[in-house]
Formats: sequence, structure tokens, C-alpha cells
Amino acid sequence: MQNFINKIEQAGELVRIKTKVNTELEIAEIADRMAKQEGGGKALLFENNGTDFPVLINSLGSEKRMQIALEVNDFNEIGEEIENLFKSMTSPKKTFFDKLKMLPELASISSYMPKTISGKGKSQEVIHKDPDLSILPVLKTWSRDGGKFITLPQVITKDPNTGIRNVGMYRLQIFEKALTGMHWHKHKVGARHLSEYKKLGKLMPIAVALGGHPALTYSATAPLPDNIDEYMLAGFLRKEKVKMVKAITQDIEVPAEADIIIEGYVDPQEELIWEGPFGDHTGFFSLADWYPKFHVTCISHKKNAIFPATVVGIPPMEDAWIARATERIFLSPIKITMLPEMMDMNIPDAGVAHNLTIVSIEKTFSGHAQKVMNSLWGAGQMMFNKMLTVFNDDVKISDYLQAAKVLSENVEPEFDIHFMRGPLDVLDHSSTKFAYGSKMGIDATKKYDEEIPTVKKLNVNVKNIEIDIIYLKNKYPEIKEINDELLKDGISFLFISIEKNKQQHVKQLSEQLVNEEGVKKVKFLIFLDYPVNVFDIEQATWIFANNIEPMRDCYILKPKKENDMSHLAIDGTRKRADIDNFKRDWPDIVTSDEATIKLVDERWNEYGIGEFISSPSIKYKHLILSKTAVVE
Repeated sequence: MQNFINKIEQAGELVRIKTKVNTELEIAEIADRMAKQEGGGKALLFENNGTDFPVLINSLGSEKRMQIALEVNDFNEIGEEIENLFKSMTSPKKTFFDKLKMLPELASISSYMPKTISGKGKSQEVIHKDPDLSILPVLKTWSRDGGKFITLPQVITKDPNTGIRNVGMYRLQIFEKALTGMHWHKHKVGARHLSEYKKLGKLMPIAVALGGHPALTYSATAPLPDNIDEYMLAGFLRKEKVKMVKAITQDIEVPAEADIIIEGYVDPQEELIWEGPFGDHTGFFSLADWYPKFHVTCISHKKNAIFPATVVGIPPMEDAWIARATERIFLSPIKITMLPEMMDMNIPDAGVAHNLTIVSIEKTFSGHAQKVMNSLWGAGQMMFNKMLTVFNDDVKISDYLQAAKVLSENVEPEFDIHFMRGPLDVLDHSSTKFAYGSKMGIDATKKYDEEIPTVKKLNVNVKNIEIDIIYLKNKYPEIKEINDELLKDGISFLFISIEKNKQQHVKQLSEQLVNEEGVKKVKFLIFLDYPVNVFDIEQATWIFANNIEPMRDCYILKPKKENDMSHLAIDGTRKRADIDNFKRDWPDIVTSDEATIKLVDERWNEYGIGEFISSPSIKYKHLILSKTAVVE
């Protein structure tokens, strides 16, 4: 960690803050302002926070810092190395000498495997057998959070039957000096390990590592297949095996060079604890729920340890840059193992990892896009994806305007939009049922003859469409704003904000609007609650992607005349108990409170960060609906 700090400081990517700053809300507000700067801003090292441990935050929050962390100049280098290694290993070996040539590569692979060494590690230089978590600068990030949370942990567990290790990133809420929650979702490997310990009637040993080489932290977030050790990936990324040592009080191994180790256990028979709420990476609060208790039995650390933390909330934030690295690194393994036709993948920031994914393929047959959709929805963490769009490989999918224009040209909603049901991320607040709902796939590829409907639909040049917004707002007073600016770029989308006031309001309104002059020539209508700013496409996309369950909230409107176009209306409004018969609690968006904003404004010059940066929360104040994390 110290080596990494030195490198990013030399690269001009770090700001040291020597002024005393509070771990409750103040650090998080400063970090939020910095993380939302163009390119991710700078990493921040808070050297004076009332504890013996400096706090490093936003350390992976830029492309440059992620590259330094993973020791590459381009994330694609890692994917290409994996691909070349796989091809070399699996290619036919005709002669004895061909096989001999493989020995160096086999040796390099073995050098990536974690290795347990004897004695104590640097992470055990200082040992606290009477552990007190208050010695650590654990942050409270948002005023409506349930408390202080450790946000960048490497949670180490192992299968009690096979001994295979898993490293995941599950937040830990502090309850007492030696007690936290263990927030792992039911789909996660840690939760599965716990169920095995419960069958055996045993306590589950756990270690939480903080810091060390940043490849360790990254690997805890990586979407690896089950039963593959994340620390093997860390060894591959850093080209040096991760050294492990025996924990002090638990039967488990920990990284020898981590900064801080928290040891403990979960009792599978014990009652759960009410954990949360927490301002999460979706930009909405994950609401309080029951999770296992993690009992801390020991804390150890380096003599000069650094405490790593992150802040998540309305995108883009630090986690967006981690996701971009993952997108590049794991493209090659996906191509090698399941989809050789896949050429590119993009995970937009506004999609908060699981809501939106865009891919491009080398299309060679009818129905190819649907084949890719089904494959991806059945693959690891892609099972949580809610909206997936497939393009031909000649589309630059990272250019969202170009991609949206191609989508407008190639998609006939009636035929090219596909739905299915399956698991959703636990953090998806819009699904009617917890962690289960629907997905939408959009086939934006060029169509083969077999894929074109018998009656070909008219494709309208949307640049020539004129929308009489004043007329529409007068005729439909529930409409507050219409953004038709994308039409000028050849993109067949309208973003519409409304005041929803009756059942089936969006469905009925969309059925009326597609009969209006101008609107009837637009393929996609996206509805949001007023006062969402429909002229801020990033904000509007983030909100509607969070707020929909596709099969419930997407309406395909078929034309009255055979060769007219069909339409897709998307209800991206908040779902309510009174109007929508929505039974689950709805979370509010994540923002700082006014007192914290004012405090940081007043102290800004003391921090020595540079030019004043206003709070990102100000932009979203008009969207706050509750004083708590739950919208009534």
C-alpha cells in the first residue's frame, strides 16, 4: 500500500490532507466532491483523523490510478495475456520439444498461486487480542446511514468441506467494539460457505484484510467463477504470489502484507442482526435487513498501517473505475470460455454495474443476438443484469450517441425486444419480488432476412420530426417537461417527466401520445417523475434504469396500421403503494445533509485540496423525498 501511495503521488494523483478531519460524514463529503470530477479527481490521504491510521480514499478512482494499481499501461493487456496463455496451453503439441516449450509457462502459472509461509507477516506486527474496532478510522458516509461501515474489505472465508478459499467484498457495519454485521447477499459465495458451516454445526472462521497491494483489493471485487481463489488472480496481476500466514486466533490464512487484519467468526446458529440502511453504489439506499453477526476476536496491523476506504453513491464514483477495469480484463475470458463471437463489452456508469450492459458481436446467423443474451444471463454475476443491448461489431459501443443512433435505426420494438425472468441483484429496489424479476434484451444488430417481419415497418428520419411541446403540455397537464433534443442527432428517444396521479397512468398516457403528430414517429418514450431533470440524460438514465422491472414497466405499443412503426414506452417513475400497488419499501436517493455540506464549504481552504468544488448533492436536493432512507 505504501509503495502504491508513493507511485500515485509521483504521478500527481494524490493529495495529502494534514488538517484534522472527522471520520463521520466530513471525509465522505470531501471524497464525493473529488470523485465526481472529470476523470475521477485525485486520491485523498487524510493523515489527521483522530486515530493512528491515515485514511486513503478514492485510491482506485481514475483510469491512471487503476493502471498503476494493476501495473499495466492498458487494461486490455491483461485480457490479451490471459487469451495468449490460454491459446498456448490448449494448442496441439505435436513434438516433445513443443511440450518442453510449455514448461516456462507452467512455471509462471504456478508462481501466481498463493503460498502460506511460516511465522508472522507484516500484517501481524502489532496484535490486539482484546480487539476494539474504535481504534480504526471507520467512516460514516451519509447522514441517513445506519452507522459506520468498513467499505473496502477483503472478506476471506473457506469452504469447510473442500478448504477452497473465497475473497469477497462485503461491507461491515460497526455495532460494538468487537461486533459488526456481515452484509453478504444470498447469491454470494460467503453466504454459501455459511450454510455449509450451519449443516456441520460449526462456527465459521473469517478474516477481513484491509489494504496491502491494491491488486488484493481489486481481486475481492472481481467476478471470478466459484472455486477460483481471488488471491490467485491478485498474484497473476502483480506477477508475484500472494504470501499468506496463519491467523492469530482463527483457523484461516491471511495476507502477510495487508495493512490491517480483523479476525473473527460467525455463529450460524445465532440470531441475525438488523443492519443498515446504507447509501449504496446504486445511488439509492440499500434498506435495513437481517444479516449475520461477525464477532471480532483479534485485530492486527502493520506498524505504519493505512486504512483504505471508499464512498459509494450516485454515479460516477470510485467503483465506476473498478468496473471499467473489470469490463476490459474479463472480456477475453468470456470470449475464450463461452462467447468467441463477442467483440466488446461496455458497462455504462449510469447503469451502476448491473442495470445496463452493452455488447457487440460478430454476427453470423439469425437469432445470434438472442443466443448471446441467454448465454450472458446464465453466466456468473451477469445473471443480475437487467437490460442488455446487443450490437454488431462495427458499432463503437463506448460512443453512446452513436450506439443510440444505431439502436434507433435497427430496433423495431415489436420484434426486437425480448423479456425473460430470473434472479436480480439484492440491491434492485424496483422488482415486485425481492431479488427476483425480469430482464430486457434489445437486439440492435442489423437483421438478416429471416429476422425481418413479413410486413416491413417504415423507418422514419427522426431529424425531421417536430414535437409541439406546448400543445402536448396543454393537452396533457400531467406532462411537465419533454426532452426532444436527441431527435436532432437521429436518436428516436423522448424523455418525458410527469406528475403521476392514477393507476396505469404511464401506460394510458403513452397509448395516447403515440397517436399524436410527431410523437407517433418516435420509437422510444421514457417517462420519469417530475422534477427529475429530463435534459440531463446521465441523470435520467441512472434513475429510470434503477426504477424499472422490465416486464412490468415496459409497454410495447403495436401500430394500428401494418407498416407503421411500433413503440416502447418505459415507466421509469417511482412505484408507489397507492397507485402502483407496490408492496416493498422504496429507498430514497443518496445525498449529503445540509449541515455537512455547509461544514465542508466553510473548511474547504483548510484542506489544501485546491480550487473549491461544490457538493454534488446540491444537484440532487430537489429529488430527496424523505428524511430517512425510506420513502413513505
